[in-house]
Amino acid sequence: MDHRHPGQCNLCRKRLLRVLPIAILFGAAGAIVGCRSPEQHRRKADEVGSKIVAEKQTEAIGRTEPFSIERPSDILRRKLVEGQDLPYSSPASLGTDRLDPIPHWPDLDDRPQGVSDGPDMAVVPNKPVKLSLIDALQVGAGNNREYQSFKEDVFRAALSLDLTRNDFRNIFRAQADSRLSTDTTGDETVTTLDSGGTLGLTRNFMNGLSISSAVAVDLLNVLTQGGSSSLGLSSDTSVSIPLLRGAGRHIVSEPLTQAERNVIYAIWEFERYKRTFAVRIAQDYFGVLQDMDSVTNARDNYRSAITSARWTRRRADAGRITQVEVDQALQRELGARNSWIRTQEQLKNRLDSFKSQLGLPPDALIELDPNDLVQLRTQSDEIVKEMRETSDAGSEEAPPADAEVVLQPATYEDAGPYEIDASRAIQLALENRRDLQVANGDVYDAQRRVVVRADALRAGLTLGGEARFADTDDDGSLRFEGGRYAALLSLDLPVERTAERNAFRNSLIDLERATRSVQQLEDQIKLSIRGQLRTLLESRESIKINAQQVVVAEKRVRSATLFLEAGRAQIRDLLEAQDALLLAQNQLTAAVVNYRIAELQLQRDLGLLEVNEKGLWQEYSPEEIAYDR
Repeated sequence: MDHRHPGQCNLCRKRLLRVLPIAILFGAAGAIVGCRSPEQHRRKADEVGSKIVAEKQTEAIGRTEPFSIERPSDILRRKLVEGQDLPYSSPASLGTDRLDPIPHWPDLDDRPQGVSDGPDMAVVPNKPVKLSLIDALQVGAGNNREYQSFKEDVFRAALSLDLTRNDFRNIFRAQADSRLSTDTTGDETVTTLDSGGTLGLTRNFMNGLSISSAVAVDLLNVLTQGGSSSLGLSSDTSVSIPLLRGAGRHIVSEPLTQAERNVIYAIWEFERYKRTFAVRIAQDYFGVLQDMDSVTNARDNYRSAITSARWTRRRADAGRITQVEVDQALQRELGARNSWIRTQEQLKNRLDSFKSQLGLPPDALIELDPNDLVQLRTQSDEIVKEMRETSDAGSEEAPPADAEVVLQPATYEDAGPYEIDASRAIQLALENRRDLQVANGDVYDAQRRVVVRADALRAGLTLGGEARFADTDDDGSLRFEGGRYAALLSLDLPVERTAERNAFRNSLIDLERATRSVQQLEDQIKLSIRGQLRTLLESRESIKINAQQVVVAEKRVRSATLFLEAGRAQIRDLLEAQDALLLAQNQLTAAVVNYRIAELQLQRDLGLLEVNEKGLWQEYSPEEIAYDR
């Protein structure tokens, strides 16, 4: 430093002290941005998204429950692929954390955190994994790809809301520029280097007021302590607020309002999907068990057909029956074998389809717990047992042939707990269906869009202002009294509004469509509820009818066998009785399954079947429903 010019040195010190806070601020901004890694950004996004989801869960469903879109590394699909040595095409089959890194991949923690909420199942090579219905519900929630996509839709809606909220926050920006220029137009070549930086702040308010402020500094002039007496500091501030078109909180905050509601809708849609998914899993699960029962019945029928064919041959060899009857028995044996094979393959196909529905590989070794069907059959087994005892005790005396025929219609005697009055059921559905709430929300959204489109037809009147200050003093301080000020009043007359006019008319059409969608959904709900109640009634009556058919068919088989041995019946009588028994057994199982599925579907369509984050349901208590049958 040149001590021969102390005044200049003092001025330099003052200038450096004044610019030091700005330099520190630039450095801090650069450090914050430069030091935050992609993984930190990812964690921040997860934190913000999860917080918004929890906030909106309370508003949408009145409770909060754990929510995460990270798939654990120990999901059953991966355990089956690795534990049972199943073939797969690439590491993508095992998950994103198993992918081979590509060039320039950001430094992320790719391994999913935590463990699965599903059942802890050990996977042993060449040994099937056994699933109960409860296990299947949890496995489906953790492995089904569509289920995961619905969860991600909720999270995406939360991030979209965060971005929209950001429009009404303080937005800071920092930028530094350097420009090297060469001028060869004069007698001498002049090369200059300009370096500067800008710190800015922007804020939008709900009433439409927008404020933008920036401070710029000539960094090269500061660092080189150039001959200029000023530091090159300048400040620009601008303000604008709409007075006509675009004015008002309801117009300015419309994107935020819609983003808030979109998260609610996404949660409602996910809740509706969870219920539909759980019922579909139960339906497919019992469908597999029903096929397993059909295989058992077909196997027993095949054995009885073999026994009948052998007995027929012995009787034919003794000359007691004709060859035609032998051929009939042999034909039934072949048909029974074909039916047994067909039901076995049908069971395999249905089981593979069910595994795929759960999100598991179709070639994985999986078996289902038949005890779930045994529990459903308890009521029907009791009915069969009572009818057998009644049949063994002797039948009632038959009425005269010319007696009046009285038909027996279906009644609500011994009705199940969910067979409620149709009008009460419809009212419950209209109050609780999440998809109907979304549809009604769409109507309100469409109404708000009409308001926004109508506002766009008005004239535009914007009030604005600008202020600029610069360091023109020798000490480098900003002189506010020497600033430049400007005020602006901009008027946009509604002379050309073709696009806005068409958008307004389309918004009215959208409102009509949204209204019709509500009407259509209401009718679909009523149709579904009434149909489910009829299915319950039909299935309950079918259980009793088919239980009686089983008893009658069993009696026919015993009687035909005895009469055939006594030579008082033909082999065809026995074969027909055995076929009738097989059909009655299968129909009884189908009726039991249909009734249980109809109960679950009714609760789903009423919007009363609750499903938690693990995929497990909680059925609605019928005692809470007040109705008059």
